[in-house]
Amino acid sequence: MFPIGDDNSDITITPFVNYIFLGLNILVFVLLQQMGTGDGFTYAYSLVPKEITTGVDLAGAQIVRDSFGNTAQIQHYSTPLPVYFNFLSSMFMHGSIAHIAGNMLFLWIFGDNLENLLGHVRFALFYVACGFLAAVAQIATDPTSVIPMLGASGAISGVLGGYVLLFPQRKVRAIIFNFLTTVPAIVAVGIWIAYQLILGIMTPAGTGGVAYAAHIGGFFAGLALIKVFAWGREV
Repeated sequence: MFPIGDDNSDITITPFVNYIFLGLNILVFVLLQQMGTGDGFTYAYSLVPKEITTGVDLAGAQIVRDSFGNTAQIQHYSTPLPVYFNFLSSMFMHGSIAHIAGNMLFLWIFGDNLENLLGHVRFALFYVACGFLAAVAQIATDPTSVIPMLGASGAISGVLGGYVLLFPQRKVRAIIFNFLTTVPAIVAVGIWIAYQLILGIMTPAGTGGVAYAAHIGGFFAGLALIKVFAWGREV
C-alpha cells in the first residue's frame, strides 16, 4: 500500500508541528547523518536495546549473529549524552534516502489531519509518546540486541493508528497492488498493518532490517492513546 494523498478539506489550522517534524527529520539526515554516510553520529545516537536494558553505552566493534548462525560486525560509537536520550534522537534519524522518503510521505499525508484535530501541543506529545512506546515494543522482542534502531516509523505508525480510529471512512488515494485507487482509510491502513503483522511474525528477532515490532507497537499505541489525547475535542 503506497499512499499519495487524502482528504484535507476540513483542515482549519496550519500544521506547524507536522512541518517541524518533517523538517527536523530531513535536516538531521542531510546535515548530521550526511545523507546516511555519517556513521559516527548515526551509531552514537541510534537506539540500541542492550544499552537501554543495561544502561551501558557500548563502544567499539560488536559481533552479531543471526538465526542462521551467520555473524557480522557492527562498530558502535559512544555518545556524550545518557543512552536514554536516544529514545528521542533515534526518532529523527534514518538509514537511507528510501527510508526517510517513505516515512516523510506517510507523515506528510496523515499527520496534518491529526494535528488539526488535536492541536499543536497535543499532537507533538502524541507523536513522541507513540515513538517511545514503539521503541519499547521493539526492545522487548530482543532486549540484548546490539543492532541499532533508528527511524520515525514507530511514531508515524502511531499517527496511522490514531488516524484510522478517528477517520476510518476518510478517503485515501493510494497505489494498491499496482492500481491507483481511492479507498477508505480503514482499508488503506488495514492493508498496511496486516502486512506489518505478517512480516513481523515471519521475521526472527535479532536479525536486523526492518523493525516490524516497532511498527506494530507504535500502531497499537496510537490506537490506545488517541482518544486520551483527543479528550474534549470534537471528533
